[in-house]
Amino acid sequence: MDSQLLPFATQDVPRYTSYPTAVQFQTPFPSQTSDDWLVALDPEATLSVYVHIPFCRQLCWYCGCHTSVPNSYDRAARYVEYLVKDIRHSASLFRGAKGKVTHLHFGGGTPTYLDDLHIGEIVEAIDKGFGLSTGGEMALESDPRTLTRERAKVLAGMGFNRISFGVQDFATPVQMKINRLQTFGLVRAATEFLRAAGFTSVNFDLMYGLPAQTVESVAKTAQQAASLKPDRISVFGYAHVPWFKKHQKMINDAELPGVNARYAQATTIERELNAHGYASIGLDHFALEHDELTVAARNGTMRRNFQGYTTDVSDALLAFGASAIGEFPEGFAQSARDTLEWSQKIDRNESPVTRGLATTAEDRMRAQVIERLMCDLSVDAAEIARRHGFDPSIFDDVAEKLEPAIFAGIAEVKDSRVSVPAKHRLFLRTVAAAFDAHFVAAPNRHAKAV
Repeated sequence: MDSQLLPFATQDVPRYTSYPTAVQFQTPFPSQTSDDWLVALDPEATLSVYVHIPFCRQLCWYCGCHTSVPNSYDRAARYVEYLVKDIRHSASLFRGAKGKVTHLHFGGGTPTYLDDLHIGEIVEAIDKGFGLSTGGEMALESDPRTLTRERAKVLAGMGFNRISFGVQDFATPVQMKINRLQTFGLVRAATEFLRAAGFTSVNFDLMYGLPAQTVESVAKTAQQAASLKPDRISVFGYAHVPWFKKHQKMINDAELPGVNARYAQATTIERELNAHGYASIGLDHFALEHDELTVAARNGTMRRNFQGYTTDVSDALLAFGASAIGEFPEGFAQSARDTLEWSQKIDRNESPVTRGLATTAEDRMRAQVIERLMCDLSVDAAEIARRHGFDPSIFDDVAEKLEPAIFAGIAEVKDSRVSVPAKHRLFLRTVAAAFDAHFVAAPNRHAKAV
């Protein structure tokens, strides 16, 4: 890595899957507010729905998600009961037209920890309450170690058409260090099951910065992943936060690659994927030429939300499940992380929201600037400011903030347009932070830039 890039690679900066980021959410936050926002939605609003399933069969040491390993399936069954009750409560408040849910996403944890009956029950509740649109996207995350040919068919029969696998790395020494053993052959078989069942999109997640990884090993993993031709591949840097995620203490700090090694791994993966026909999308996504994400990135319609880069242009995101975050035109609302508190509020027929933020007009304007930069690697901040009714002078301080980044070559400023060279896309978050009115640099508050 060029020595000029090193200070930026080690910066703690937000991932900007929202603006303002979740760090700015207020606690406590009136749960009635999110209900009011739901009631106030435009009757013709299109919807996206996120369902969080906080359970896994086995805990992976690298995981930063809100999840756990239940002592028995009974706990998951009770969770589904509360989840369906909350969906029905929200549906009773909804006054919009039915059939406008264009995107449904099950995340976790591992959503397929649930049995088919319970997944179907949740899908049915959403369809009855809000209405799934014909031809919409239905996606879920899954563990390839538990996917069978029969289950792939059942999920496709429910309407699911996109699935994401947490591959991370195919090298056995790495898998042993992170407590996730899954062979290349197993992932290949699971991918074939999905294709045969009719899934139109298969996504893989890869990681760099894990213990025992080398430039050579990640290159081989990228080659193996590309050989299976998943439609999309996401590549994330491991965030080591054992003070926040206690199970990460199982990973020895001394075995983690340093910042130069992480940078070399990330850029090696990108080169390998590009060589195998994958276009670089935004910060950390890759997609084949035919994929709608590639098309959206090319024509400037790609979006970014809590699930990462997406083609989802819905007017509101409804979120169900412990810790799930919803987004409305007026702001953000997050359900209680603690499942006991979450279930108790649902028992009282209340919204389980405990954190949130009512956004201002300036927040929404800055959100669009940051989103376009994160999606397009370039943004005309003045043009967006004027469109939202703000004087472009609101960004007069940006060029000064970016002086070090401009000198290092990771940012370019011409008049009111700020751009990040494609070869430095890994530093997109650092440049985006210049538009963040709330950002305060603090150690261990956000993930490292690289």
